[in-house]
Amino acid sequence: MEPIVVVGGGFAAARATETLRTEGYDGDLVVVAGEAVPPYERPPLSKAYLRGEVGRDALVPLDERWYRDHDVDLRTSTTAVGLDVAGRTVTLAPGGSLRYSRLLLATGSRVRRLDVPGGELPGVLHLRSVRDADRLASALDHDGPVVVVGDGWIGMEVAASARQLGHDVTVVSRSPHPLHGLGPQVGQIFADLHEKNGVLLVREATVTSLPGTDRVTGVTLDDGRTLEARTVVVGIGVTPEVGVVQGAGIELRPASDGGGIVVDGTLRTTAPDVWAVGDIASVPSPRYGRPLRTEHWATADQTGRHAARSMLGDGTAYDVLPYFFTDQFDLGMESKGVTEGEVVVSGSPADCEGVVFWVSDGRVSGAMGLNVWDRMDEAEELIRADGPVDRAVLESFV
Repeated sequence: MEPIVVVGGGFAAARATETLRTEGYDGDLVVVAGEAVPPYERPPLSKAYLRGEVGRDALVPLDERWYRDHDVDLRTSTTAVGLDVAGRTVTLAPGGSLRYSRLLLATGSRVRRLDVPGGELPGVLHLRSVRDADRLASALDHDGPVVVVGDGWIGMEVAASARQLGHDVTVVSRSPHPLHGLGPQVGQIFADLHEKNGVLLVREATVTSLPGTDRVTGVTLDDGRTLEARTVVVGIGVTPEVGVVQGAGIELRPASDGGGIVVDGTLRTTAPDVWAVGDIASVPSPRYGRPLRTEHWATADQTGRHAARSMLGDGTAYDVLPYFFTDQFDLGMESKGVTEGEVVVSGSPADCEGVVFWVSDGRVSGAMGLNVWDRMDEAEELIRADGPVDRAVLESFV
């Protein structure tokens, strides 16, 4: 029998590989990872790793010795560039191909680029890989102002880390408030947190160019202002990395519907014996009645495990709520569900201690704890409740 092949260098690939072995699969197993390191976790890249508080060992759930000890053929610095579903073959770069009996795609996402004059100057950085984080950490070893373009989770986490390292930091975005998916009320909580810690937020602004000759020197906005910058970090989102399946006949979700690869409840794609997990998987959600594509660490963890079990014959449908966490300055946050609907507040989130609920038609859609710990299981019970939840229950949650 041909091997099971896992394609990807992130946490989903690591979790799937580990689960295949712990669940009893003892056949040939190949992991194809595009970077020169074993599959690793990304959340510390914008936080503790970027600030130099942990080393690379903290990023890697399974080190190279684990792969050797468990007879896994780990091929780093190798990228899957094509897929022949009929021939059950993955084409590789820099060369060669692999036949598979079952294939797991965990290719993650790629960063969006800022398409303006000066966008390729030295000092203009992105953050997706450990190599990106090393470059950014090196840049932050030098004095000089930092401008972050984009106020999503990565942008705000990088801004917090850069500020904690002593830099003057400005965050520029087109939106009226940061983390626009949370809505203005909750987004303002994070805005206040950053401004209290000395981060300048420039809202409803568009970057028109990045001036400089040998290195970026600033960020020019559509109102004519130029913000001084020695380092510019572009964090304007990611897109699912689905190039390997282009032309392979695997169904993709339209970008207008979240993008990614269509999978069923077992995380199988529309091709025989091909599964997809993590950032690229558009997964049916029994709770929300529609597919969700979620770019979070926990999704990589859970879908990686689930797909591995599915590949070994488990037919259970995936039913895990989206989960996310962040740490910024003295605020620790974790959330479950989706952030849609009316906001209902318990405690004092404005003082960074409370729980925010999102409610649609009386049902709880999602919950976010701000410096409130060990309550997410209770929050999940409210999210999964069959009908409306009394507002008083939510307001008195904390």
